Amino acid sequence: MRVSVPAAISVRGLTMAYGDYVVMRDLDFDIHPGDIFIIMGGSGCGKSTLMRNMVGLEEPAAGEVFHGGKSFTRADEIERRRMLRSFGVMYQGGALWTAMTLAENVGLPLGEYTELSAAEIREVAVLKLALVGLRGFEDHLPSEISGGMQKRAAIARAMALDPAILFLDEPSAGLDPISARLLDDLILELRASLGTTVVIVTHELASIFTVADDSVFLDPASKTMLAVGNPRELRDHGDPRVRRFLTRGEDTSEGRALA
Repeated sequence: MRVSVPAAISVRGLTMAYGDYVVMRDLDFDIHPGDIFIIMGGSGCGKSTLMRNMVGLEEPAAGEVFHGGKSFTRADEIERRRMLRSFGVMYQGGALWTAMTLAENVGLPLGEYTELSAAEIREVAVLKLALVGLRGFEDHLPSEISGGMQKRAAIARAMALDPAILFLDEPSAGLDPISARLLDDLILELRASLGTTVVIVTHELASIFTVADDSVFLDPASKTMLAVGNPRELRDHGDPRVRRFLTRGEDTSEGRALA
C-alpha cells in the first residue's frame, strides 16, 4: 500500500491547444515522489507538449499543473522561477551545445543559477559526468562521443542543480538496443541513489516495461487520456486500445515477453 504523501506533480483538468486546435483535453493525474512516471502514446498524441506544459515552456489552454501542492500555472514570475530550480530537463535529442565541452555544457546552469566560482563549477560538472559514467570525458566535444554518451551527458546537465524532478524527453530515441538498455539502467540507478522523481516521454516499450512505476496513456483519436497506472497492469487488464499499444497489436500473452 502506498503511503499517503503529497504528489510531486498534479495535473488537473488540463487542456492543451494551439489556437482552436485541441491537442489533449481533460487530463487528470498525479505523479508521486520517487516514482519513474511515463507519458506514453502514439505519435502526435501530445506527449512532448504535455511535458512542456509541466515545465512552463507552454501554457495550458485550461486547467492547472501543481508542483508539491502549489499551482505552477498560476504562480507569479518570482515563485515560478523558484519552482523551476527544482526541475531538471533533458530535451529531445539531448540539445548539447556542439562548440562546448561536456563539462562546459553541464556547467551552464550552474553559471546561470548559482554564485559558484569557475573552479567550483568545473568540480561539480566533473562529479555529475562521473555519476552518469562519463569520467574522463569532461573535455570532449559532443561530436567526439557516441549518441548514447551524448544522452548521458544531457542527463548530467539536467542534474546539475540537483533537481527533485527530472524530465526526460525521448531519452532512448535513436539509440541501439544495448545503448538504450544501458540508459534505462542509469535512470534506475539515479532514482535509487538520489531519490529523484523522473518523468519520461517515450513510446519505447522495452524502456517502459524496464523503468516505469506509473504512467499515463494519451490517445490522439479521443484527444484525452485513456488510462493511468503501472504499464504492466494496463497491458494485462487495461483498456483494449492501451493494451494494443503495449503489445504492438499482438496477443497480451506475447506482450509479457517484453517485460
